[in-house]
Amino acid sequence: MSLTPFTKQQLLPQEEKLEIARHKSELFIGIPKETSYQERRICLTPDAVHSLTAHGHRILIESGAGESSSYSDKEYSDAGAEITSDTNKVLSCPMLLKVEPLTMAEIELVNPNTIVISAIQLKTRKKEYFEKLSKKKITALAFEYIKDEDGSYPAVKSLSEIAGTASILVAAELMINNQFGKGLLFGNITGVPPTDVVIIGAGTVGEFAAKTALGLGANVKIFDNSITKLRRLQNNLNQRVFTSTIQPKALLKALRRCDVAIGAMRGKERCPIVVTETMVEHMKKGAVIVDVSIDTGGCFETSEVTTHEKPTFIKNNIIHYCVPNIPSRYSKTASLSISNIITPYLLQIAEDGGIESSIRCNKGLKNGVYLYHGILTNKAIGDWFNLPDSDINLIVF
Repeated sequence: MSLTPFTKQQLLPQEEKLEIARHKSELFIGIPKETSYQERRICLTPDAVHSLTAHGHRILIESGAGESSSYSDKEYSDAGAEITSDTNKVLSCPMLLKVEPLTMAEIELVNPNTIVISAIQLKTRKKEYFEKLSKKKITALAFEYIKDEDGSYPAVKSLSEIAGTASILVAAELMINNQFGKGLLFGNITGVPPTDVVIIGAGTVGEFAAKTALGLGANVKIFDNSITKLRRLQNNLNQRVFTSTIQPKALLKALRRCDVAIGAMRGKERCPIVVTETMVEHMKKGAVIVDVSIDTGGCFETSEVTTHEKPTFIKNNIIHYCVPNIPSRYSKTASLSISNIITPYLLQIAEDGGIESSIRCNKGLKNGVYLYHGILTNKAIGDWFNLPDSDINLIVF
């Protein structure tokens, strides 16, 4: 008998094992009206709603939820959504979509075991928020933590693109003749020196600010402490611009000459202050500072949070624009952007048969989960608020 690595048992014909098909699930999604101050965006556009209802999902939208993004209730109902003015009814849906995190009052009305997908805005959260969600055994995902195949964060990136582009448009508005503007046109007119722009930070915000400024013909100087980021930015811009690491002397020289300075730095917890008050005092009278990093504290020492209603203040003869959440000003663009990111994930969740199996199959989505049936699964949040956290990979596999 010839030797074989198989046992007699293994050589006998085996029964065929068929993969059991995953059952698709039907989603029932509630979209409440945003209640937090200055929030004008909505998570799904009527087109997105249509593509979800066409797949047999139910969507319940609170009346008027899309109005500040200029989407009417009629557009949503034509797209197949159900409209109600009963907030409690919307909040009792098994799955909730929101731009801003739920408020404490809203968490009260949510059913146990609900799935909540929203932004988290860690800096503005309190410990009670997580404890309260945890009590209700809620599964919660944060836009900011959802990862793409290439390891980037699509939601953060898209909103940074909007903020970067907008920062230049805002600066251009502030330079015109008003009580304090110098009456300059942003850009490059034949025979007139081009606008000088300094951008601090070479991430997505910095890149899109640079693209917009260059498109208008400005002179752009970019500062960042990462040579890799500066190099990537050079490549993405398809042209050579002035880049430098952040050295006080070089930065001061650039700031003294510039008409516009954009703050686009990000920090782990608080954004580092790169430009001191003394540096700001040396800037040209009537120059414009747009501090996009104000969301995490701002990178100019003179920055103070302002609102969309009263966006600017003057300090040391310099116009400061320090509105957090700039994308909310362009609510329709921002809504389209969020909607395009989140819709494929929703369809995927349904396709996979619910959130449980979807996070098993999709690593990027799993990364977005910070509460799983009430268990905190995000280490950063656990450390920040001193709450016990577990590794999601040990719960879901």
